[in-house]
Amino acid sequence: MAKDFNSQHVVDGYDLHIRKLIPGYEVVHQQIQALLKTHVNEKAHVLIVGCGTGYELGYLLQMFPQWTFTATELSGTMLDKAQQYLQPFNAADRVEFILGDVDSLASERLYDAALTILVSHFIAISEKPNFFDSIYARLKPSAIFMTFDLTAIESEQDLESLENIAQINGLTAPQAKAMTRRLADDFHLLSASETCTALTLSGFNCVQRFTQILSYQGFIALKAA
Repeated sequence: MAKDFNSQHVVDGYDLHIRKLIPGYEVVHQQIQALLKTHVNEKAHVLIVGCGTGYELGYLLQMFPQWTFTATELSGTMLDKAQQYLQPFNAADRVEFILGDVDSLASERLYDAALTILVSHFIAISEKPNFFDSIYARLKPSAIFMTFDLTAIESEQDLESLENIAQINGLTAPQAKAMTRRLADDFHLLSASETCTALTLSGFNCVQRFTQILSYQGFIALKAA
């Protein structure tokens, strides 16, 4: 059974659980910060697709004090968690929260950058083209898009490696085994090459991988000028 991100129990445990699944989780976010600082101007408006518990937004608000953000989320429980998490940052005037998908956004508003971190692997294969198309359509010329997700598992050894790293980071062996058995229910995975092709077909240029942790991979792409 797929995880229920409307469950308060699942949402409350998400930040701890994700660090057990993905080693170097904070390092991934540091790489994203570095790329944003390189490619995006000082007064940007950034789209966060699937803001989750707000962790990502929190560090971006601190790192880029002149930026504003639009954050979408499909789970009302997650969105409530994010709003609570961000209260101490006193940045309500800098973040617009949207309960809904990318197509819920006003089509005339364009963004300087967009991020989908651990989001698009939940999108059905048949729906991924529209997902990437919708993000592309809402970006300004020369804007950047970054995605970081689990990619297709190529072998039994890759699957075992995911279990092993989860145990190293704190899951029990039965929990790690349950995690990999649930992959087919929770995720709709593309290979690295399929991800690059999908982004290119949506119109993005200069698609490159910027990080990899086992089968988790991050890609950066640019909208044409």
